[in-house]
Amino acid sequence: MATVAPPYFFLLLWLLRMTCSAFPEEPGPLNFIPTDVVRRYPVFLGRPHVTSLRQEPLLIQRVLQVNRTLYIGARDDLFRVELDNVAGEEMFYSKKRTWESNKNDIRICRMKGKHEDECRNFMKVLLSKAGGGLFICGTNAFNPMCANYTADKLEMVGDTVSGMARCPYDPKHANVALFAEGNLFTATVTDFLAIDAVIYRSLGDHPALRTVKHDSKWFREPYFVSAVEWGPHIYFFFREMAMEFNYLEKVMVSRVARVCKKDLGGSQRVLEKQWSSFLKARLNCSVPGDSHFYFNLLHSTSPVIRMHGRDIILGVFSTPANSIPGSAVCAFDMEHLAGVFEGRFKEQKSPESIWTPVPDELIPKPRPGGCAVQGTRFNSSNAFPDEMLTFVKTHPLMEEAVASLGQRPWIVRTMVRYQLNKMVVDSEAGPHRNRTVLFLGSSRGSILKFLIVPNQDNSVTSSNVFLEELEGYNPDKCGEDSPQAKQLLSLTLDKPSHTLLLAFPSCVVRVPVARCQLYSRCMKNCIASRDPYCGWTRGSTCSFLRPGTRLPFDQDIDHGSVNHLGDCDGKSICVHL
Repeated sequence: MATVAPPYFFLLLWLLRMTCSAFPEEPGPLNFIPTDVVRRYPVFLGRPHVTSLRQEPLLIQRVLQVNRTLYIGARDDLFRVELDNVAGEEMFYSKKRTWESNKNDIRICRMKGKHEDECRNFMKVLLSKAGGGLFICGTNAFNPMCANYTADKLEMVGDTVSGMARCPYDPKHANVALFAEGNLFTATVTDFLAIDAVIYRSLGDHPALRTVKHDSKWFREPYFVSAVEWGPHIYFFFREMAMEFNYLEKVMVSRVARVCKKDLGGSQRVLEKQWSSFLKARLNCSVPGDSHFYFNLLHSTSPVIRMHGRDIILGVFSTPANSIPGSAVCAFDMEHLAGVFEGRFKEQKSPESIWTPVPDELIPKPRPGGCAVQGTRFNSSNAFPDEMLTFVKTHPLMEEAVASLGQRPWIVRTMVRYQLNKMVVDSEAGPHRNRTVLFLGSSRGSILKFLIVPNQDNSVTSSNVFLEELEGYNPDKCGEDSPQAKQLLSLTLDKPSHTLLLAFPSCVVRVPVARCQLYSRCMKNCIASRDPYCGWTRGSTCSFLRPGTRLPFDQDIDHGSVNHLGDCDGKSICVHL
């Protein structure tokens, strides 16, 4: 009797075929860093000094670095840590402020069926204000609240304000917040049941605006990832269930949406107190071939960075849980991204029909989704014609997807035991500040370090070198050794100290960007590491090279050629060439 191969067998065969033809090669790291090295790095555990004991887990939610100070928002507690006062194997806080939910909010939360552990104040928004001070929002037992705090003593300033549309009710829900030109832009859910997803502007001189309520063309089960300010717009990055693939089962895709910072909303008849400029487009991170292999789930983005003479943003993507496991990093040109919003619109003429491009002759004028321009006929979005506003309301999706630079990912990792989900970029790495290093965090707490090498023509494509991999989570100090405990919440680059700050639910680990001392006794290993932070100096040692150093040193970042060097006689760590 013949046996039938399981479905994933055919998927694997397909992936192997793709790998042979189009998939980038996935070599392992040049260096695996021993676990005992990482476990000596400083860790923050929520203590003021070494003799103090901590009773409850921290449950860290947000981390914010302002100059040489690190603010940590956790469950019920806010910490201030001085980054220049770290000594030994633990970081201690200089100031702590507790902000708990009151008994009535907790009672109502419990009455609504929530568990006692959920009816606490989880700090989900932690921002620095332009004039100084902090703006913080917490879930407050499923009744979100916001408040201003001083940056030095962590004292509340003024009264609390409602956190509705600024902070989620549930600590498990994703949210995004940033200040731009005095206004707070947020992306979250506005209700207890998390049904009403919103992009919201508030607290500034402009009127409060929001996205259209309960309209699947605007949002369908979104998961908000990040937001950036660029030009006259705020760009929001998220993933959601695609409405345009109505002939398939639920498909999650990644999106970028934009709104005009100075949007005043529509007319009294259409889009009043709602965005008149909201548009969205799909982000395409895929490996080309006979059939594209898509990485549809966006997890993290970089800020807008200047590379290759252009403004770009990097994103970490993965495949869905029921697919072949894989992650990828794609880069997007901001000019090209903005250009997609000047292209064709997508529409569905009836609930049963497929989505098609809107003919150019049917697009009203002025062009829908644009910003009002002072000195023109339409110097305010309130003055836009109702026909144009109606079109925006019913046609928020663009026809064209935003293609990644080079039409393919810069980094691909497939068939591995982890999912890449966090990133940070050092675009001024090395002694000459002319190298780009990308640090990627994974779902199991490990950190992957890549050197991004532009092609010789400095074109849109780049190659990469997988420099090293290390375990970032320290169970000996952070406590529980479980998949949940190892979930990396954020990854921050502290340039002055040349370290990474890895935030986990129970701790923050401080890891140097390089481990040059591991190759200190062997020039061959030092050069072969291809680490732009490391060089072989005159003292016959592998040294960390500070930016602008005047020390003479040897490096070969581009090639790592060591054929002319002798062996290390066993004086090395695990180095794979």
